[in-house]
Amino acid sequence: MITGRDKEASFTDLSHRGIEGVSLQGEVGVTRVAQTAENTRHDVSSSAKQMPNDAVLLLIDMQKGFDDVSQWGVRNNPDLERNNQQLLELWRATGRPVIFVRHDSRSAQSPLWPGQVGNEIKDEVRPLEHEPVVGKNVNSAFIGTSLEADLRARGLNTLVITGIRTDHCVSTAARMAGNLGFETFVISDATATFDTRGPDGILYKADEVSALNLASLHYEFATVIDTATALRMASAQHQISSAAAAAGKR
Repeated sequence: MITGRDKEASFTDLSHRGIEGVSLQGEVGVTRVAQTAENTRHDVSSSAKQMPNDAVLLLIDMQKGFDDVSQWGVRNNPDLERNNQQLLELWRATGRPVIFVRHDSRSAQSPLWPGQVGNEIKDEVRPLEHEPVVGKNVNSAFIGTSLEADLRARGLNTLVITGIRTDHCVSTAARMAGNLGFETFVISDATATFDTRGPDGILYKADEVSALNLASLHYEFATVIDTATALRMASAQHQISSAAAAAGKR
């Protein structure tokens, strides 16, 4: 039991790779989560999945306002922007659909309030003129927006989800997408979150928050993979499709 006024989660050096791209560290509870995810991997292994050519890259809340440390605290995953940029470049190069989600806060005190710099999408992944941007003001990208209807109308059934925060809007979108019947991937190292203090005063580091949330999503709501795996899957499928199209023209 952890006690004391300024409680802080204590974690050992024990590490277990429960899902692709996520190192789960912690005491017995965290280790059990990792083991559970590992035990179910044979059912949802990325090797058994395909990344269709119409898989949608759904970038959630990649906004400048999340750089405000005074508002959000310490963020994990310094590779967030680079990994999203790599995914975006491949999706554009292979003609796959891209959709951005932007959080339009209802609070004028928020860095994400519309009409200010913080509401803008980060320069590293700035949308092109023809790429849709879905504005939302709750955690879910599906509530109060046309996202689901737009996806259905276009016949798009696979979502590849990235963005901020792993435990809030990314998790909510993945859970709803899975329940709505979409084939859903979450890219572990293309998401990020912040240190979080629980109601009991324990401080959970951003990496720990992220790892547990990704473990919870994996298998039940989505297939969690890392950026390298997503790039490899998408590239392989594109090559197969291109070869088949070329063969058909002969």
